[in-house]
Amino acid sequence: MPLTLFAIIVGLSIAYGYLNGLHGSANIVATMISSRALAPRQALLLAAIGISAGPFLLGVAVANTLGAELIDVPQESMSQIVIGGMLGAIVWSSLTLWLKIPSSISQSLVGGLIGAVWVGFGVESVKLPGLYKTLVGLFLSPVLGLFTAFWLVRLSYGLAASATPHVNRWFNRGQVLVSILMAISFGANDGQKVIAMLTMGLLATGLISSFTVPTWVVVLSALAIGLGTLTGGWRLIHTLGGKFYKIRPIHGLGAQLASGGVLFFASLLGAPVSGSQVVTSAIVGAGSADRIQKVRWGVVQNILIGWLLTIPMSGLIGALAFLLIERIIP
Repeated sequence: MPLTLFAIIVGLSIAYGYLNGLHGSANIVATMISSRALAPRQALLLAAIGISAGPFLLGVAVANTLGAELIDVPQESMSQIVIGGMLGAIVWSSLTLWLKIPSSISQSLVGGLIGAVWVGFGVESVKLPGLYKTLVGLFLSPVLGLFTAFWLVRLSYGLAASATPHVNRWFNRGQVLVSILMAISFGANDGQKVIAMLTMGLLATGLISSFTVPTWVVVLSALAIGLGTLTGGWRLIHTLGGKFYKIRPIHGLGAQLASGGVLFFASLLGAPVSGSQVVTSAIVGAGSADRIQKVRWGVVQNILIGWLLTIPMSGLIGALAFLLIERIIP
């Protein structure tokens, strides 16, 4: 039975990582494609390489936060919690992907885990310090992305005030370079969530005795999220790349610098932030630097509604999944 449970966790982790890559591809390449810095296939390949490298380069601080600091449940029940949490994330994220809403797959995982733990063991089994750290990261990072992108674009306008239109070539070249940092940071943060689930599965089934991450877990996580990125979430690319406003090279570079920086430091600090939220808010901030009216705020409003629904809805699905799994696999 332990091996069967772990096999289920591995399958769900791969599905979650693949879905994460679908969301991630849109966030990384949307501005490059929209501003014509790179062709779509070139942009996706670059993003896939960077995202796959991320889990190897920036440590496992985020995985430790999710796997060791967020919940406290008996080891014999951890498998059901992990399965319920990932089902909550996968079902809700698949629905929002189909509806073309750039929701937070990271929020979905946190919501799914909390929902499964809450219904199974009560709210006291959620570790408050880890929960605060997670929620602060999830909700503060988009604000930082928005304001950082706003001021970076304003600064870029000031520095390029006397430049000719040829300066756009440099902005496009800058986007390509910065996108590598952004992809690595995105992969490091979001890839570590897959690592956390796999390592929790190993711990729950007794295959390891403490929360230590084996190398093969990092490799499998990188492959799953990289394959999803290479496939490409074309629906979300269209939403992020064109529905807010007409993105020009200066906006693309500002948004990528801001979101890449926020994701990089969050990964080092162990804060499990949402890459999709950070990038989306940075795109909005970059456009607002021209004028507030430039952004199509109706689209932003729809996305905000999706964000606000993510934790409660994925939590509900995670709770229902846990109750069902508990009946099937006591």
